[in-house]
Amino acid sequence: MTSPRRISVVLFERFEVLDVLGPVELFSKVPGLQVEHVGPGTGPVRSAQGVQVIAETSYQELQEPDILLVPGGAGTRPLAADPDFLGWLGRTAKNSRLVTSVCTGSALLAAAGALDGYCATSNKLAFGWVTGCGPDVDWQPQARWVADRNRWTSSGVAAGMDMAHALIQHLHGAEAADNAARIAEYEPHRDSTWDPFAQIYGLS
Repeated sequence: MTSPRRISVVLFERFEVLDVLGPVELFSKVPGLQVEHVGPGTGPVRSAQGVQVIAETSYQELQEPDILLVPGGAGTRPLAADPDFLGWLGRTAKNSRLVTSVCTGSALLAAAGALDGYCATSNKLAFGWVTGCGPDVDWQPQARWVADRNRWTSSGVAAGMDMAHALIQHLHGAEAADNAARIAEYEPHRDSTWDPFAQIYGLS
């Protein structure tokens, strides 16, 4: 028997709700994965859509992170210029076994220096802003998600579920990933290079 993997989802005011709840829906269907929500403090954190998610752990209480997931959303803009938050995120990412992001969550990782020297992607509508947060990142303009060593980043919003499916497969095998998708009646894109939005926004 192996110990369950723990995914710590970072919450902040005005996070994008599907960036969090889409991947969590799939993760929750895998017995070998545990999910915790981490916020500025314990208690409810409001998404950009008004839905609140309860943080069981505060940023400062997070100990020995295993897998970190950073969502995007309107709240990433002020945080990308917040030295206290970026300092915490940089330290936390450095100590995590695996670091993942959805949408503009990669902008926060980049601003914290946690993607320097890695390939990464992000939301294509916001790509210009995101890439400015990390000049030392090898940004991939056409990618549904990018897995580079222990850094996994996805394109915008719904792409996070495709990355989550691929991540489950990486951690627990294809059967576990496909079972989670089947329970959710979700049909994932399996090709990480499939990205029509790069063309729509003039990036390819």
